[in-house]
Order: sequence, then C-alpha cells, then structure tokens
Amino acid sequence: MTKDFALKIFEAFSIERWNDLVRPFDIVEMDKSAEKMVVAYIIGKYEEHKGAKIDWEWMIYASLFDLLRKIALCDIKSPVERLLKKKYPEEFIKLNYWVLDQYKDLIDDKNLFEKFSSYIIDNSVKTNFDITRRVLRAAHKYSTLRELDMIGMVNEKQRLSAIKKEVYADIQSFLDLTGLQLFITKQKPLDFLMRVEQLRFQTRWNQTPRVPKTSVLGHCFFVAILTLLLQRENGIKLCPKRLYNNFFCGLFHDLPEAVTRDIISPVKQATHGLPSVVKDIEDQIVGKDLLPLLEDFYKEEINYFTNDEFCNKVLVDGRAKEVSFEDLNEKYNSDFFSPVDGKIVRLADHYSALLEADSSIKHGITSSHLREGEANLLKMYPSSTVINGVDVGRLFSEFS
Repeated sequence: MTKDFALKIFEAFSIERWNDLVRPFDIVEMDKSAEKMVVAYIIGKYEEHKGAKIDWEWMIYASLFDLLRKIALCDIKSPVERLLKKKYPEEFIKLNYWVLDQYKDLIDDKNLFEKFSSYIIDNSVKTNFDITRRVLRAAHKYSTLRELDMIGMVNEKQRLSAIKKEVYADIQSFLDLTGLQLFITKQKPLDFLMRVEQLRFQTRWNQTPRVPKTSVLGHCFFVAILTLLLQRENGIKLCPKRLYNNFFCGLFHDLPEAVTRDIISPVKQATHGLPSVVKDIEDQIVGKDLLPLLEDFYKEEINYFTNDEFCNKVLVDGRAKEVSFEDLNEKYNSDFFSPVDGKIVRLADHYSALLEADSSIKHGITSSHLREGEANLLKMYPSSTVINGVDVGRLFSEFS
C-alpha cells in the first residue's frame, strides 16, 4: 500500500450523493459504502442462519472494488449506467476497461489488481447472481432507499416519487431474503441499523475545521478497507475467518460511539485511568443498548468485534484470548480459533487519522489540533516500526 493509493480511496469522502436534491446533512460515497456493508452483513447473517453459504471474502473485496469504480465514475448516475449497459454493451465494457486504467499506476499489488480486473470485467457481462452477489446487491439497493427516506423530510414528494418507485421496483427481486424482508417491514434489524446510522451524523475531529469532513461511520469503513490492504503487506496466508474478522472488526470498531458519541483522544487520555474507564463504560452501554437489538446467531460475534478490538486475539473454549503475532500465525491461523489481527486494525485506525489530518493541512485548512495530532501519530511510528509483519515505518515515512 502507498499513500497515493490510500489518498485515492480517501476521495470517496468528497464525492457527494444526491447533489441535485435538498440534503439535510452531508451524504457522501464513503458513508453509503459503509452502510451498505453493515446491511450486507446483517442480511448475510440471516441467510447463513437459513443454511446458505456466503462467500464473505468475495463480498469484502467487492466492497473495495465497487468503491474504486465509483470514485472513477463519480459523475455518472445509476440510471445512466444501467441504460448504457443494456443499450450499449460494447461501450459499457470499454468504460470499465477505462476504470481499470485509472488504477494501473496506483495499485502496486499485482494480485490485487488482477482481482480488481476480474471483478470489473465479470460485472460488465454478468446477469445472473449467486446468493452472495444477491445479498450485496440487495444491501446496495436498501442502503440507497435509506438515504431517500432520510432526505424525504426536506424534499417535495414530486422530487423523489419517481426515484423511490424505481428503487422499490429493483428491490422486488430480492424480497426472498429474510433480512431484507425485516428491513422493509421495519423490524429489529432496522432498529439496530438506525443506531449505526447515527455514526453518519457524527463528525470526527469535531473540535476543529477540516476538509473534507469525515463521519465516524465513513471512517469505520475506511479503516476496514485499510485493514484489508495492510494485512496483505506481511505475506501471511490468512485463513478465511481471519480475513473476515479483520475486516468486520474494522467496520464495527467504533460501534460503541453510536451510543456514547465520539470522545476525542485528548479527552480519553486526560488521566491515566480514563481510557480503561471509558472502554468499560462503552462495553456496558453496548451490552445494554445495542446487543438486545441483535439476533442471537450473530450477537456474540458483534460483541467479539467490539471488545478489545485492537488486540491480536483468538477464541479458545469460547473465550477471547490475547496472543502474540507469532502465535497467531503458528498456532491459531485456523477458522476454528476465529483469529483477529487487532493490531492491524489499530494501525489502520491511526493511518486513517493521519490521512484525515494531513489531507486537511495540505488543503490549507489547519489548526493546532490537526498539527499536533499529525505530529503525535508520526512519533508513535518511527522508521524501524513493524506491526504484525507490516513495515509501518515505510508507510508513515511518506508523510514526514
């Protein structure tokens, strides 16, 4: 991974959605991608509970590739793309090859670029969808519908009626999915999702002006994507559950802030004992206010993601155990132990914060908070630093 590639992905924080409608809050592509994956996780869990096999690794990479494609084609609206694919298939395929060309010099990882190429080319011609693709597609449609619901309060019905009718028509073919049925009929999953959506309204670094602004939810998805990329740096062949855990641990790592709000780092570290006290309070609130909104068949997994999320850990006899990176690879790199590279999630969290600060400073919007934040993050990772096999010194030296 390079700074240039990370900054390209970071552009999704600046891509505005529904910019031809009245918007009561900032609606950007990174936040939409984040909500889509939360919805996909929930719908996927219901399908797994029914006995379906979900290819989570495919879905995780697809979430990255969809975002990269959207960044390249940010000005093309979905109806135009659909018409292009249906009426002018040859031009649609050429357009997708053009997308790939935009990333040739940014993605140094040849295997990753091959995955990206296969995904883009496959989607140019594919019309039939397996269960995993259907879950992701349903999540895409429903997260779009949620945005329309949220902006519906400030737009005349005439502005939205045709769009909503089209989205509802698209959703019809996915209504056999239990999770989607429950979302549409406003059952328990929607109660949980609405708590998660509060993270869309919470701005990071909220004590200082910054460009672009980033929400907590968008930040969570960005951290999940960075975790996916960073874990490829160490050359370790991860078991499927480890890759899955790492991504969703990144996606849900700030979930407690849905009920506690974003407590900025200087406040959390105001006293020696405050970080552990804040964490304890977060765990209590999650257990009281969020976990009851989840089904039993994925409640404990969410709890596993949000407890000690920055530790390398495994499950042994049903209990979480912190382990070294060496043991993670040599003893526990198996689905049976449900391993997590929590230290890479933490690294991704800090790398995201560094990009947030550095990007705003480079745009000329700066403050003592941003400058001190950037300086402190750089001090944390000197040139010799290696975390879970990742050469962090190299990554952070690009900002020095």
